[in-house]
Amino acid sequence: METPAHDDLPTPAQQALDALAVNAEDQGALDTLAHSDVLVPVPDDAVDSEGAGSATIALPVLEQAEGDSVVPVFTSEGTMAELLPFVSRYRLVPLGALASQWPADDLSLAIDGNSEHGLTLTSQGVRTLLVR
Repeated sequence: METPAHDDLPTPAQQALDALAVNAEDQGALDTLAHSDVLVPVPDDAVDSEGAGSATIALPVLEQAEGDSVVPVFTSEGTMAELLPFVSRYRLVPLGALASQWPADDLSLAIDGNSEHGLTLTSQGVRTLLVR
């Protein structure tokens, strides 16, 4: 009897992203997402003083072709490896905590980027939808 690979099963956060793709105002999915941990990539050249015991986290910011700035976070190691194969380190952060400290500028949040579960929120969307 074969057991399916656990990587094939969507995480609760990915299930919430799928639900939000159908209904962007699904409060249950927003709550699940806000209470989920996400992987925040740490560039290999980042200083280790921002280690696991630190209360602050440096956000990786990617510039998009349109000039927009976006912070990529991921719901699983597999999704992060698919979309950012050059990143080998990350920090596990509760999404709601990250959202509650989100900068006031025009910085967007991309959850799972261009994957099938992907969702991008504006700065205002992060603060209004994910702060719980």
